[in-house]
Amino acid sequence: MVDKQQWWKQLWCDVAAALVFYTCLPIPWATKLDFCRVSRYVPLVGLLIGGILGFLDAGFYFVGIPVLTRSVLIVVSWIALTGGLHLDGVMDTADGLAVQDPQRRLQVMTDSATGAFGAIAAVALLLLKTAALSEISSDRWLSLMAVCGWGRWGQQIAIARYPYLKPTGKGSFHKAALQPRDILLGLLLLLGLSGLKIVLSRDAAIHAVVMATSGIAIAFLTGAWFNRKLGGHTGDTYGAVVEWTEALLLCVLTVP
Repeated sequence: MVDKQQWWKQLWCDVAAALVFYTCLPIPWATKLDFCRVSRYVPLVGLLIGGILGFLDAGFYFVGIPVLTRSVLIVVSWIALTGGLHLDGVMDTADGLAVQDPQRRLQVMTDSATGAFGAIAAVALLLLKTAALSEISSDRWLSLMAVCGWGRWGQQIAIARYPYLKPTGKGSFHKAALQPRDILLGLLLLLGLSGLKIVLSRDAAIHAVVMATSGIAIAFLTGAWFNRKLGGHTGDTYGAVVEWTEALLLCVLTVP
């Protein structure tokens, strides 16, 4: 019994640490957290973020806010919930990839100043998310949960498959903690979300399959593309994988 209680306590502490690390949600009872294992729970964190965004979207719909304005409010809330953590990675990665000399790319990515290419990438990403979300009329909450979950599963794939380029960086501890079973559990959790869509509407079976297969494909390909360009990953590219997977999957989900 003692061991079981200890296991549950450790689990809750790890989930709380993941929420503190990846979001701006207030966790007042979480103290003395160990952040070494947070990468194990990122798909769950994504589903929670998507659920909160879906709840906000339902509230905006209830008070009669038009779909485009709702979509803008959701995207802004999205940034607020994560503190812009992953969006910052998008900008730094874009600035680095804009450099022609591959040897200087990591150096540019560590510069805190945002360059022109970083700003362009951020604007393009936010426009994609807003436009795509405004085209989704039904089950928006489920779409938000799906893209947030698959985006973070893509981060897990990037952590597990590719070398980390900065051993002293803030993201270096993720690779040591992540286990194959964590990736499998995240995959099963997200496939279950597609199953839920089928349960809610049998007519949506094809859309649910597209959501799952596209989520897997985009998550893999996004991480692979950044690896091809840089020869590995950093904390910034982990964030870029999350954001671009979310945006591209949202675009796919606009297809009826």
